[in-house]
Amino acid sequence: MHLRFTTAGESHGKAFVTIVEGLPAGLPVAAGAVDRDLSRRMQGYGRGARMKIERDRIEWIAGVRAGETLGSPVAMLIANRDWPNWEDVMAHEAAEPGELRRRRVSRPRPGHADLAGVLKYARLDARDILERASARETAARVAAGALARRLLDEFGVEVGSHVVTLGGVAAARPPELPVPLNDAADRSEVRVLDSSVEAEIVRRIDEAKKAGDTLGGEVEVVARGVVVGLGSHVSWDRKLDGRLAGLLMSIPAVKGVEIGMGFEVARRLGSEVHDPISGAGDGAGGPPVAGDRRGGFRRETNNAGGLEGGITTGEPVVVRVAMKPISTLMSPLRTVDLSSGAAANAQSERSDVTAVPALGVIAEAMVALALADAMLEKFGGDSLGEMRRNYQAYVASLGDRWVASRDAAGGS
Repeated sequence: MHLRFTTAGESHGKAFVTIVEGLPAGLPVAAGAVDRDLSRRMQGYGRGARMKIERDRIEWIAGVRAGETLGSPVAMLIANRDWPNWEDVMAHEAAEPGELRRRRVSRPRPGHADLAGVLKYARLDARDILERASARETAARVAAGALARRLLDEFGVEVGSHVVTLGGVAAARPPELPVPLNDAADRSEVRVLDSSVEAEIVRRIDEAKKAGDTLGGEVEVVARGVVVGLGSHVSWDRKLDGRLAGLLMSIPAVKGVEIGMGFEVARRLGSEVHDPISGAGDGAGGPPVAGDRRGGFRRETNNAGGLEGGITTGEPVVVRVAMKPISTLMSPLRTVDLSSGAAANAQSERSDVTAVPALGVIAEAMVALALADAMLEKFGGDSLGEMRRNYQAYVASLGDRWVASRDAAGGS
């Protein structure tokens, strides 16, 4: 069994629709929990006027009854409150000749999908591309991720994030991350855990806004409580690190993903990179403990980010995601007008100065979807109860294996 999701909708269309397939029957869900993540996605210093218009909420369409999933596809709708202002531009039926010239986009933005999209899909108006390429679509992803997060909650997995750099300002990572991580990160308007740099980040955002420019940054996502053995080494498409990277790289404006120590591993000796293994019993190489989600072992460090050979180790899954500056600039770059072929300034519409704080929430959703999919792949089950029994039996067997091995060795 796998978890699949898809989204439909345009940035200024009537609504977004999210369909999530593969959730077991009997999973308790509530619209309010999904809405909380949608609200978190809209927060953060440096967001634009669109966030003042929208109040993202889901409407259940299918797959849920009396607060529980049915085992069938779950469908959710997120209405765009800005739709009445764009209904004529985004109308579904054919218009009279010339009518679609209103708000037509003929000056593609460097860094956006505008130009490559119109060439690939043989369109004349870049709006046919940018409406779907817009990061507004990530609201639908966050809704899907909220359901995945709800499934992970049942197995003690917490997924959180925080901003580690924004506009070139680095936030120090504390030796021990707070629990729950999001409660601490969300208290900051730029979602940093290092309060000493918050004012400098805000100042740089204000400077970029005044200059008509934009800022990028990096976020770290951490999933704690993940059981050992998700994913597989046997085929490229089953490696969980590859699946995580693929989902995270699909987020608009993301240009890089690191797992654990990431690119730093290329600059270190092997002895500085790989995580020593010990028994979980005493933390110093003692015997493994039965019934432990890490299989009775632990890593003394977690430079691997909770993944080895495409398989979870039972340590926290740690990924970092890099987002480029948003491509819509209020002081636009040079481009070519598609209508005339003449040099022009790129299209400018309302835009965020930065969406890095929101990126953390979106990246959480992608990590939750990847982990929930891997959980369903390994433990399956048509109902939540069946999946829970499969999970508990697996964890118990990890410890039993080592106990039996020690007994056999002692008997010989």
